[in-house]
Amino acid sequence: MTHVLIIGGGIAGPVTAMALRRAGIEASVHEAYPRGADRAGAFLVLFANGLAALAAIGADAPVLDHSFPSGTVEYLGDTGRTLGVRPLAGAGPDGTAPRTLPRAVLHRVLREEAARRGIPLAYGRRLVDVVRGPGGKVVAVFADGSRAEGDLIIGADGLHSRTRRVLDPDAPRPRHTGQVTVCGRTRAPGHAAPPGTYRMMYGKHGFFGQVTGPDATTYWFANLPAPEVPRAALAGYTPDRWRRRVTEAFADDGTPAAALAAATGDDIVGINGYDIASVPVWHDDRIVLVGDAAHATAPNAAQGASMAIEDGVVLARCLRDLPDAGQAFAAYERLRRERVERIVALSAAMADRIVRTEGERRVRDAEVERRLAADARDAPDTDGSADWITGYRVDWEEKVC
Repeated sequence: MTHVLIIGGGIAGPVTAMALRRAGIEASVHEAYPRGADRAGAFLVLFANGLAALAAIGADAPVLDHSFPSGTVEYLGDTGRTLGVRPLAGAGPDGTAPRTLPRAVLHRVLREEAARRGIPLAYGRRLVDVVRGPGGKVVAVFADGSRAEGDLIIGADGLHSRTRRVLDPDAPRPRHTGQVTVCGRTRAPGHAAPPGTYRMMYGKHGFFGQVTGPDATTYWFANLPAPEVPRAALAGYTPDRWRRRVTEAFADDGTPAAALAAATGDDIVGINGYDIASVPVWHDDRIVLVGDAAHATAPNAAQGASMAIEDGVVLARCLRDLPDAGQAFAAYERLRRERVERIVALSAAMADRIVRTEGERRVRDAEVERRLAADARDAPDTDGSADWITGYRVDWEEKVC
């Protein structure tokens, strides 16, 4: 029986392992970090396309149980004036709204569900190389000196994927997007967004968003234009430093952003923004990439997690239905590349526009108001079914040819 080694235990790794198990293929997951090393503060949104892909392999229930829905988005200008309110795109035809949850929680529940299904997960396994073994086997070599042998390797090891470099030493490196993203969460009273609403704020020096869950926890993020922070320096940034940076960036605005950041304790994390426009080599005859390893996207479109989930389910279908790995990997790339690269490009184009003058502010606010009014007039589909991003569905039962 085929055994697959999956490198990376974030989102794509456990999902791919569960999809493979459903397809009758055994897999083990090898995660570089020790158990429980996920970033505090960071959170994400899963839209209907990602939730539907989880449902295709029966793995959506734990995620629904640990997340909350939001159905509306409200936009504020830097003066605090409301520019418009509209339904949040990306709901499912069954009424399932986009779901918000901490990234660490999503990692945990996916790993727990994979373990419940009998899938082995190993921690502290940082890949350093892949060598060919006898009989067409592949051997993953880890930094701790351990090795694992399998028939195939799936690189689900994220933005800075080592698997991508092993597969193609000339693979492009992540491209800094010109911004840093800071995420935080707090239960400090008096800073909640309206129930079921994402509140988005166009600031003079950045873009800010917040949402409040049923337990009164408010999650927020700030996109700030900034040069890339070297990784060594980034590791030394404290929550207090990030808090001050965000508070100062929005201090001159009339929005709740600065006060919300100031009211947040140590549950704050900041990261550089990156993407990769295109990864030329996705696979060879034994190694293939999924998730951010294959198509890293800036966070603006909020589709990174959903695309990773889609990848895992589509790849499992291809390996289930096609006679050898080479054909399966080629079909997977054919089914996925155009879609994901289009989303990467769209997300890059959505980079937040920073205004420098009062005149620019008025033009920006007027453009946002016109767009929201046009959306309301045109009565956009509220279930997302006509949206090429969120209306996408993976049909598990359909045979891949």
